[in-house]
Amino acid sequence: MSEPVTTAPPNLHISVTSRESSAPRLRERVEQKFFIRPDRMDLAMSLLFRVCRRDPEFPDGQVNSLYFDTYDLDEHLRSDAGDSDKDKIRIRWYGEEFDPHRRAAAGGADPGRIGAEAAPSGTGTGNTGTAAVPETIRVWLERKTRRGFASTKQRVAVPVPTSALDHSVLSRGIVAPGLLVSTMAGFGFFPPKARFCPVIAISYSRYRFVEPVTGFRISIDWRIRSSMVMPGLGRGERGLGLPGAIVEVKGSRFDMPPALRALAEIGSSWTRYSKYSSSIDAHAADLGSVSRTWPTGVMEREPGHIGWVPVAVASGEMERNLAAGWAGVSGETLELDSEG
Repeated sequence: MSEPVTTAPPNLHISVTSRESSAPRLRERVEQKFFIRPDRMDLAMSLLFRVCRRDPEFPDGQVNSLYFDTYDLDEHLRSDAGDSDKDKIRIRWYGEEFDPHRRAAAGGADPGRIGAEAAPSGTGTGNTGTAAVPETIRVWLERKTRRGFASTKQRVAVPVPTSALDHSVLSRGIVAPGLLVSTMAGFGFFPPKARFCPVIAISYSRYRFVEPVTGFRISIDWRIRSSMVMPGLGRGERGLGLPGAIVEVKGSRFDMPPALRALAEIGSSWTRYSKYSSSIDAHAADLGSVSRTWPTGVMEREPGHIGWVPVAVASGEMERNLAAGWAGVSGETLELDSEG
Protein backbone atom coordinates (compact mmCIF):
# COMPACT_ATOMS: atom_id res chain seq x y z
CA MET A 1 0.00 0.00 0.00
CA SER A 2 1.45 3.36 -1.02
CA GLU A 3 2.07 6.10 1.51
CA PRO A 4 -0.36 9.07 1.40
CA VAL A 5 0.96 12.17 -0.32
CA THR A 6 1.39 15.18 1.93
CA THR A 7 2.79 18.66 1.48
CA ALA A 8 3.09 19.34 5.21
CA PRO A 9 6.44 19.40 7.04
CA PRO A 10 7.32 16.00 8.56
CA ASN A 11 6.97 17.30 12.11
CA LEU A 12 5.58 20.72 12.91
CA HIS A 13 6.44 20.28 16.59
CA ILE A 14 10.21 20.09 16.08
CA SER A 15 12.17 23.16 15.05
CA VAL A 16 14.74 22.75 12.31
CA THR A 17 17.29 24.10 14.80
CA SER A 18 16.58 21.26 17.24
CA ARG A 19 18.96 18.29 17.47
CA GLU A 20 15.91 16.05 17.08
CA SER A 21 15.00 17.50 13.71
CA SER A 22 15.54 15.36 10.61
CA ALA A 23 15.73 18.44 8.39
CA PRO A 24 19.10 19.47 6.88
CA ARG A 25 21.30 21.10 9.49
CA LEU A 26 21.65 24.86 9.47
CA ARG A 27 25.13 26.28 9.26
CA GLU A 28 26.17 27.62 12.64
CA ARG A 29 28.60 30.44 13.24
CA VAL A 30 30.15 31.79 16.42
CA GLU A 31 29.78 35.53 16.96
CA GLN A 32 31.93 37.76 19.14
CA LYS A 33 31.10 41.43 19.53
CA PHE A 34 33.22 44.35 20.67
CA PHE A 35 31.80 47.72 21.62
CA ILE A 36 34.13 50.50 20.45
CA ARG A 37 33.95 53.85 22.23
CA PRO A 38 33.60 56.90 19.96
CA ASP A 39 37.13 58.11 20.68
CA ARG A 40 38.55 54.70 19.63
CA MET A 41 36.64 54.24 16.38
CA ASP A 42 39.42 55.55 14.13
CA LEU A 43 41.89 53.16 15.76
CA ALA A 44 39.56 50.18 15.25
CA MET A 45 39.01 51.16 11.61
CA SER A 46 42.75 51.46 11.08
CA LEU A 47 43.37 47.99 12.52
CA LEU A 48 40.72 46.35 10.32
CA PHE A 49 41.92 48.06 7.15
CA ARG A 50 45.49 47.07 7.96
CA VAL A 51 45.10 43.35 8.69
CA CYS A 52 41.91 42.37 6.81
CA ARG A 53 40.75 42.33 3.22
CA ARG A 54 37.64 44.15 2.12
CA ASP A 55 34.72 41.87 1.35
CA PRO A 56 34.93 41.41 -2.43
CA GLU A 57 31.17 41.36 -3.01
CA PHE A 58 29.63 43.72 -0.43
CA PRO A 59 32.41 45.86 1.07
CA ASP A 60 30.18 48.57 2.57
CA GLY A 61 26.72 50.05 2.72
CA GLN A 62 23.79 50.91 4.96
CA VAL A 63 21.85 48.08 6.59
CA ASN A 64 18.19 48.67 7.49
CA SER A 65 15.96 46.41 9.58
CA LEU A 66 12.42 46.38 10.95
CA TYR A 67 12.28 44.21 14.07
CA PHE A 68 9.23 42.27 15.26
CA ASP A 69 8.33 41.04 18.72
CA THR A 70 5.25 40.22 20.79
CA TYR A 71 3.07 42.99 22.25
CA ASP A 72 4.84 42.37 25.57
CA LEU A 73 8.31 42.55 23.97
CA ASP A 74 9.18 39.04 25.12
CA GLU A 75 12.33 38.75 23.01
CA HIS A 76 13.58 42.16 24.15
CA LEU A 77 13.07 41.19 27.79
CA ARG A 78 14.93 37.93 27.25
CA SER A 79 17.82 39.80 25.71
CA ASP A 80 17.92 42.37 28.52
CA ALA A 81 17.88 39.54 31.07
CA GLY A 82 20.96 37.97 29.49
CA ASP A 83 19.15 34.88 28.21
CA SER A 84 21.50 32.92 25.94
CA ASP A 85 18.63 31.47 23.88
CA LYS A 86 17.19 34.19 21.64
CA ASP A 87 15.34 34.59 18.36
CA LYS A 88 15.18 37.78 16.35
CA ILE A 89 12.53 38.24 13.69
CA ARG A 90 13.16 41.06 11.25
CA ILE A 91 12.74 42.34 7.73
CA ARG A 92 16.02 43.58 6.27
CA TRP A 93 16.89 45.73 3.27
CA TYR A 94 19.93 47.65 2.12
CA GLY A 95 20.79 51.14 0.94
CA GLU A 96 20.80 54.67 2.29
CA GLU A 97 18.23 55.74 -0.29
CA PHE A 98 15.61 53.70 1.62
CA ASP A 99 16.47 55.05 5.06
CA PRO A 100 13.75 53.88 7.49
CA HIS A 101 13.81 57.12 9.51
CA ARG A 102 12.63 59.36 6.66
CA ARG A 103 9.12 60.34 5.78
CA ALA A 104 8.02 60.80 2.18
CA ALA A 105 6.56 64.09 0.98
CA ALA A 106 2.95 64.68 1.94
CA GLY A 107 0.37 63.52 -0.54
CA GLY A 108 2.26 60.42 -1.62
CA ALA A 109 0.48 57.24 -2.58
CA ASP A 110 -0.66 54.77 0.06
CA PRO A 111 2.07 52.13 0.06
CA GLY A 112 -0.10 49.28 1.27
CA ARG A 113 1.40 45.87 1.97
CA ILE A 114 2.23 42.84 -0.05
CA GLY A 115 0.88 39.40 0.80
CA ALA A 116 1.65 35.88 -0.32
CA GLU A 117 -1.11 35.84 -2.93
CA ALA A 118 -0.16 39.20 -4.43
CA ALA A 119 3.60 38.76 -4.40
CA PRO A 120 4.92 39.43 -7.90
CA SER A 121 7.29 36.94 -9.46
CA GLY A 122 10.96 37.57 -10.12
CA THR A 123 13.86 38.60 -7.93
CA GLY A 124 12.37 41.84 -6.74
CA THR A 125 14.03 44.98 -8.02
CA GLY A 126 11.87 46.31 -10.81
CA ASN A 127 11.85 49.80 -12.32
CA THR A 128 9.11 52.28 -12.93
CA GLY A 129 10.47 53.28 -16.28
CA THR A 130 12.57 56.00 -14.66
CA ALA A 131 16.06 55.12 -13.53
CA ALA A 132 15.85 57.14 -10.32
CA VAL A 133 13.22 55.35 -8.21
CA PRO A 134 12.32 51.67 -8.57
CA GLU A 135 8.73 50.58 -7.96
CA THR A 136 9.77 47.56 -5.93
CA ILE A 137 12.74 46.52 -3.84
CA ARG A 138 13.84 43.16 -2.56
CA VAL A 139 13.70 42.71 1.22
CA TRP A 140 14.63 39.70 3.32
CA LEU A 141 12.38 38.07 5.93
CA GLU A 142 14.82 36.75 8.52
CA ARG A 143 14.95 34.63 11.62
CA LYS A 144 18.22 34.82 13.53
CA THR A 145 18.61 32.23 16.26
CA ARG A 146 21.25 32.41 18.96
CA ARG A 147 22.06 29.61 21.36
CA GLY A 148 24.94 30.65 23.58
CA PHE A 149 27.70 31.96 21.30
CA ALA A 150 26.51 30.01 18.25
CA SER A 151 23.97 31.50 15.88
CA THR A 152 22.15 30.56 12.71
CA LYS A 153 20.26 32.68 10.22
CA GLN A 154 17.41 31.74 7.90
CA ARG A 155 16.00 34.17 5.38
CA VAL A 156 13.98 34.45 2.21
CA ALA A 157 13.76 37.37 -0.22
CA VAL A 158 10.47 38.91 -1.35
CA PRO A 159 9.75 42.01 -3.46
CA VAL A 160 7.77 44.86 -1.89
CA PRO A 161 6.77 48.36 -3.04
CA THR A 162 9.47 50.87 -2.17
CA SER A 163 6.78 53.08 -0.66
CA ALA A 164 6.21 50.40 2.01
CA LEU A 165 9.60 51.35 3.48
CA ASP A 166 8.59 54.90 4.34
CA HIS A 167 8.80 55.56 8.07
CA SER A 168 5.19 56.74 8.25
CA VAL A 169 3.88 53.26 7.36
CA LEU A 170 6.45 50.94 8.91
CA SER A 171 4.01 50.22 11.73
CA ARG A 172 2.02 48.25 9.14
CA GLY A 173 4.85 45.75 8.95
CA ILE A 174 5.96 46.08 5.28
CA VAL A 175 4.46 42.68 4.42
CA ALA A 176 1.12 41.12 5.31
CA PRO A 177 1.11 39.47 8.76
CA GLY A 178 0.12 36.13 7.25
CA LEU A 179 3.13 36.14 4.95
CA LEU A 180 5.51 36.78 7.85
CA VAL A 181 3.90 34.12 10.05
CA SER A 182 3.90 31.49 7.32
CA THR A 183 7.53 32.27 6.43
CA MET A 184 8.65 31.93 10.05
CA ALA A 185 6.63 28.70 10.36
CA GLY A 186 8.62 27.40 7.42
CA PHE A 187 11.73 28.22 9.43
CA GLY A 188 10.38 26.22 12.37
CA PHE A 189 9.43 29.21 14.49
CA PHE A 190 5.93 30.11 15.67
CA PRO A 191 5.03 33.42 17.37
CA PRO A 192 4.53 32.85 21.11
CA LYS A 193 1.29 34.84 21.17
CA ALA A 194 -0.11 34.12 17.71
CA ARG A 195 1.33 37.13 15.88
CA PHE A 196 4.34 39.34 15.32
CA CYS A 197 4.23 43.08 15.95
CA PRO A 198 6.54 45.61 14.27
CA VAL A 199 8.46 47.33 17.06
CA ILE A 200 11.47 49.35 15.93
CA ALA A 201 13.38 50.30 12.77
CA ILE A 202 17.18 50.26 13.05
CA SER A 203 19.83 51.31 10.53
CA TYR A 204 23.60 51.52 10.58
CA SER A 205 26.59 51.93 8.31
CA ARG A 206 28.68 48.79 7.86
CA TYR A 207 32.11 47.90 6.50
CA ARG A 208 32.71 44.21 5.80
CA PHE A 209 36.05 42.40 5.80
CA VAL A 210 37.54 38.93 5.57
CA GLU A 211 40.44 37.96 7.85
CA PRO A 212 42.80 36.25 5.36
CA VAL A 213 44.37 33.63 7.66
CA THR A 214 41.23 32.18 9.29
CA GLY A 215 38.64 33.24 6.74
CA PHE A 216 36.56 34.78 9.55
CA ARG A 217 34.12 37.45 8.43
CA ILE A 218 34.54 40.78 10.20
CA SER A 219 32.27 43.82 10.20
CA ILE A 220 32.23 47.19 11.91
CA ASP A 221 28.90 48.98 12.37
CA TRP A 222 28.56 52.62 13.32
CA ARG A 223 26.07 55.48 12.97
CA ILE A 224 23.52 53.20 14.61
CA ARG A 225 20.11 54.92 14.56
CA SER A 226 16.64 53.79 15.54
CA SER A 227 13.00 54.88 15.38
CA MET A 228 10.18 53.28 17.36
CA VAL A 229 7.20 52.22 15.25
CA MET A 230 5.09 50.40 17.86
CA PRO A 231 2.42 52.82 19.14
CA GLY A 232 2.81 53.83 22.77
CA LEU A 233 6.55 53.19 23.02
CA GLY A 234 9.13 55.96 23.17
CA ARG A 235 8.61 59.67 22.49
CA GLY A 236 8.35 59.68 18.73
CA GLU A 237 12.07 60.33 18.25
CA ARG A 238 13.31 59.39 14.79
CA GLY A 239 16.89 58.40 14.12
CA LEU A 240 17.95 58.27 17.78
CA GLY A 241 21.67 57.47 17.62
CA LEU A 242 23.77 55.11 19.72
CA PRO A 243 27.38 56.19 20.33
CA GLY A 244 30.43 54.29 19.21
CA ALA A 245 30.66 51.27 16.95
CA ILE A 246 30.28 47.50 17.10
CA VAL A 247 32.87 45.12 15.68
CA GLU A 248 31.53 41.64 14.97
CA VAL A 249 33.83 38.65 14.44
CA LYS A 250 32.05 35.67 12.87
CA GLY A 251 33.65 32.30 12.34
CA SER A 252 33.23 28.56 12.61
CA ARG A 253 34.72 28.36 16.11
CA PHE A 254 35.14 30.42 19.27
CA ASP A 255 38.50 31.96 18.56
CA MET A 256 40.07 35.29 17.74
CA PRO A 257 42.46 35.66 14.81
CA PRO A 258 45.87 36.66 16.27
CA ALA A 259 46.03 39.79 14.10
CA LEU A 260 42.75 41.02 15.64
CA ARG A 261 43.45 40.35 19.30
CA ALA A 262 44.20 44.03 19.77
CA LEU A 263 40.43 44.58 19.53
CA ALA A 264 40.19 43.53 23.15
CA GLU A 265 42.42 46.49 24.04
CA ILE A 266 40.72 48.94 21.68
CA GLY A 267 37.16 48.12 22.76
CA SER A 268 35.27 46.26 25.45
CA SER A 269 34.37 42.63 24.92
CA TRP A 270 30.59 42.72 24.95
CA THR A 271 29.39 39.43 23.58
CA ARG A 272 25.74 39.92 24.57
CA TYR A 273 25.38 43.38 23.02
CA SER A 274 22.14 43.70 21.04
CA LYS A 275 21.39 46.66 18.78
CA TYR A 276 17.72 45.78 19.09
CA SER A 277 17.52 45.82 22.88
CA SER A 278 19.99 48.67 23.32
CA SER A 279 17.93 50.85 20.99
CA ILE A 280 14.67 50.08 22.80
CA ASP A 281 16.33 50.83 26.15
CA ALA A 282 17.58 54.17 24.80
CA HIS A 283 14.08 55.20 23.70
CA ALA A 284 12.65 54.18 27.09
CA ALA A 285 15.33 55.91 29.20
CA ASP A 286 14.75 59.25 30.91
CA LEU A 287 15.58 62.34 28.89
CA GLY A 288 18.74 64.10 30.02
CA SER A 289 20.46 60.97 31.28
CA VAL A 290 24.14 61.06 30.26
CA SER A 291 24.25 57.26 29.91
CA ARG A 292 20.92 57.02 28.10
CA THR A 293 22.28 55.58 24.86
CA TRP A 294 25.32 53.75 26.24
CA PRO A 295 25.58 50.00 26.93
CA THR A 296 25.58 49.28 30.64
CA GLY A 297 29.00 49.65 32.23
CA VAL A 298 30.95 50.91 29.21
CA MET A 299 30.35 54.67 29.17
CA GLU A 300 33.51 56.65 28.65
CA ARG A 301 35.28 57.87 31.77
CA GLU A 302 34.87 61.59 31.00
CA PRO A 303 31.95 61.89 28.59
CA GLY A 304 31.36 64.98 26.54
CA HIS A 305 27.95 66.55 26.10
CA ILE A 306 24.99 64.32 25.22
CA GLY A 307 25.26 63.06 21.68
CA TRP A 308 29.01 63.65 21.56
CA VAL A 309 30.97 61.96 18.77
CA PRO A 310 34.53 62.56 17.59
CA VAL A 311 35.06 65.58 15.35
CA ALA A 312 36.16 63.23 12.56
CA VAL A 313 32.81 61.41 12.70
CA ALA A 314 30.63 64.50 13.10
CA SER A 315 32.27 66.30 10.19
CA GLY A 316 32.29 63.31 7.87
CA GLU A 317 36.10 63.26 7.96
CA MET A 318 36.17 59.56 8.73
CA GLU A 319 34.17 58.69 5.60
CA ARG A 320 36.39 60.96 3.50
CA ASN A 321 39.50 59.31 4.93
CA LEU A 322 38.12 55.92 4.01
CA ALA A 323 37.24 56.95 0.48
CA ALA A 324 40.51 58.80 -0.13
CA GLY A 325 43.09 56.71 1.59
CA TRP A 326 42.33 53.83 3.93
CA ALA A 327 40.77 51.56 1.32
CA GLY A 328 43.92 51.73 -0.79
CA VAL A 329 46.55 51.82 1.96
CA SER A 330 48.64 48.72 2.38
CA GLY A 331 49.51 47.15 5.72
CA GLU A 332 53.11 48.28 5.31
CA THR A 333 52.33 51.99 5.12
CA LEU A 334 49.37 52.44 7.48
CA GLU A 335 50.34 53.61 10.96
CA LEU A 336 48.11 53.02 13.97
CA ASP A 337 47.41 56.08 16.07
CA SER A 338 47.63 55.10 19.73
CA GLU A 339 45.53 58.08 20.67
CA GLY A 340 42.56 56.72 18.66
